[in-house]
Amino acid sequence: MIIRESVRVGDKEITIETGRIAKQASGSVLVSSGETMVLVTVVGNKEARPGAPFFPLTCDYVEKTYAAGKIPGGFFKREARQRDHEILTCRLIDRPCRPLFPDGYMCETQVIATVISADGSNQSDVLAMVGASAAIHISPIPWAGPIAGVRVARVEGKLIANPTYQEQKDSDCELIVAASKDAIVMVEGEANELSETDLIAAIQFGHQSVQGVLELIEKIREAVGKEKWAFTPHTRDEKIDARVKEVGLARVIEACNITEKHPRYGRFSEIKKEVVAELSAEFPDLEGDIKGAYEDLRYNTMRGQVLDEKRRVDGRDYKTVRPIAIEVA
Repeated sequence: MIIRESVRVGDKEITIETGRIAKQASGSVLVSSGETMVLVTVVGNKEARPGAPFFPLTCDYVEKTYAAGKIPGGFFKREARQRDHEILTCRLIDRPCRPLFPDGYMCETQVIATVISADGSNQSDVLAMVGASAAIHISPIPWAGPIAGVRVARVEGKLIANPTYQEQKDSDCELIVAASKDAIVMVEGEANELSETDLIAAIQFGHQSVQGVLELIEKIREAVGKEKWAFTPHTRDEKIDARVKEVGLARVIEACNITEKHPRYGRFSEIKKEVVAELSAEFPDLEGDIKGAYEDLRYNTMRGQVLDEKRRVDGRDYKTVRPIAIEVA
């Protein structure tokens, strides 16, 4: 089933299409504005790798010269690694999307945004952000989205959503805002001495600008969205937390009072090994849970020291700045 819907963001029109290209992906959309088009696909593994220590989410954004109707020539006839702009755009996609996956979700997930057409006027990075949100949202991968991205510029005092390259050149600010229906998820950008009031107004303008896009993504989800995979996060036995605290708390408190950073973290590593060695017989095959409980204990102990005793881990109070030495070569 092919779905193609459009929504206006400022004076620009964004079109989202799904069901025509990359149908074997978990979710795929084609997002366009003017003649600029970005294909975004998401593929997820339903099972996590055993013992995965982090969420393996990969976000790639790829611009090929064919999108602008060109073919590499001269000495280099092949396109090589990603440019800096492409890597920074990967991060723009990753940052607002990653926190919306469930805590403890460790299944490998890959998001790829490919610019297949660039008209030289409409910018493609925010389209990739919108496409990533839409593709994940219609896929079966568990996710608490959607979000949408917009670029905000100000030309002669007027705020503009998703400016063209020329409008951006004439602007005194460039903000990229990622937002959900009720909250702002991420802000990145720069401005030429923008006041705090004007900056807040620009961010709020961006939040309002994406509401139509969010409604459209929800509409597409209702039409063609796949049923989300059931996910139950791993729960750690409370007995492990209690025993780790009983065995390691005094040692962690002692280590927190080591003022030098490297000796302190070296001692933390030693304590972790000691706690695992002492409890591995009591909790066989649960070494990962023991390590996780220790890391939580270390974090909470250090944080509690800062909040309760009003001093930092190196002994400074809230008002003391660490010594800074500067030399001119």
